Amino acid sequence: MAGTSSLLPATLLTSHLNIILVRPQMGENIGMAIRAMVNCGLTSLRLVAPRDGWPSDSAQSASAGGLNHLSVSVFPTLEEAVADLSFVVATTARPRTLAKPAFGHEQACQALTSKAQVHPVGLLFGPEKAGLTNDDVALADATVTLDLNPAFASLNLAQAVFVFAYALWNLRDAPPAPPQESHIAAPKKEWLYFFETWEAILTQTGFLHVPEKRGIMIRNLRTMFMRGQFSHQELQTLHGVFRSLLMADGKKGVFEHKEPL
Repeated sequence: MAGTSSLLPATLLTSHLNIILVRPQMGENIGMAIRAMVNCGLTSLRLVAPRDGWPSDSAQSASAGGLNHLSVSVFPTLEEAVADLSFVVATTARPRTLAKPAFGHEQACQALTSKAQVHPVGLLFGPEKAGLTNDDVALADATVTLDLNPAFASLNLAQAVFVFAYALWNLRDAPPAPPQESHIAAPKKEWLYFFETWEAILTQTGFLHVPEKRGIMIRNLRTMFMRGQFSHQELQTLHGVFRSLLMADGKKGVFEHKEPL
């Protein structure tokens, strides 16, 4: 549908709000997602390990010029893509066994716009074929599912991005809920440091000794801790408590080569 005017000023949502496409498979879908984002004033796209690489001629073509109106960052892993974010919501079309807050799309968009007033946040979309994995979702603070026909709830990647981008666009003139300044969750890089250290310790002490259960146990532990939405200071305190207990028990080796938070 035509309707672009170069004479009109652009209306932009906060640059703290990042759309993250995890392992997207087709450049055309990335391009159409970019077009949907720019339609709705979103300006920051993060790509995680795009299958066909980046930059992409097919994405450029499918974006209908939208690629010129936003920034695109590329990351090899999801962990790196979310490292600086304090709040992440994962889109999913199916129920998950992970115990995380589950939002409707309006609630998710309201939470994202509120938190993006202060710190960068992200909305995750999975690859076209199967969506996000449980390991991907484990890095998020909440999930969101669209209320669609349960017998056929699958959307094209660009369609899904547009639905959420349009919901965010419709909030542009509404005063967002004030962010909780007194309690901002620690960025994901601090959580990842915490997880890396404690998974090494749990391996060393034998807790993760059953290979076939290791993956699900790690996901459950990550989900349990992240549900606390600990701040930077709280996470440092928790880390320090565990470190003190282990060093008192003579198990300080894992900490000796680590950088502090």
